[in-house]
Amino acid sequence: MEFSSKLIEKAVNEMSQLPGIGKRTALRLVLHLLKQPKEQTGFLAEALMTMRADIKFCESCHNISDVAVCEICANTSRNHQTICVVEDIRDVMAIENTGQYKGIYHVLGGKISPIEGVGPSQLNITTLVEKVKLGGVNEIIFALSSTMEGDTTNFYIYKQIADVEIIISTIARGIAVGDELEYADEVTLGRSILHRVPFEKTFKNN
Repeated sequence: MEFSSKLIEKAVNEMSQLPGIGKRTALRLVLHLLKQPKEQTGFLAEALMTMRADIKFCESCHNISDVAVCEICANTSRNHQTICVVEDIRDVMAIENTGQYKGIYHVLGGKISPIEGVGPSQLNITTLVEKVKLGGVNEIIFALSSTMEGDTTNFYIYKQIADVEIIISTIARGIAVGDELEYADEVTLGRSILHRVPFEKTFKNN
């Protein structure tokens, strides 16, 4: 792709680093920004810079937050004895949109994937295990995507907390095998949370 301006070329190259954005789409976005008032581009740039500089991760669940403890963990009306374990922040948003879950979360920050070089030590697993072993937790709900990596991660965590007397469940397989949680419709995801099943059944019957 040839550019008449090095400034445009640089902007397009940076924009195309975003997931799902190719060079042509990046060019359309850059040209769109050029047509907008300068202050509008300034607002966008400021919002991105402020977000990157000031965003925090909840000290309790690792969800994104503007403050040290996120709104969900700080909400005393939530059931703090039930923890839903998810892969990332998008899954928290997806489950919250169902309106069916009233517990709290624990964001792992990924899944165990030897192929991609992601091991347990690179995820927020230790803090979850410590939280469970400290007491006060009645149920852990695994809500990772039903992929090999998701199942591996579930089983690893299960082995770490199996000696603690709590309920360990997983969302019902209303979510198709291989599907990511964030793409599930709200009704299906909500039902999967409500009709969760004991985790042991998912591997003892195989």
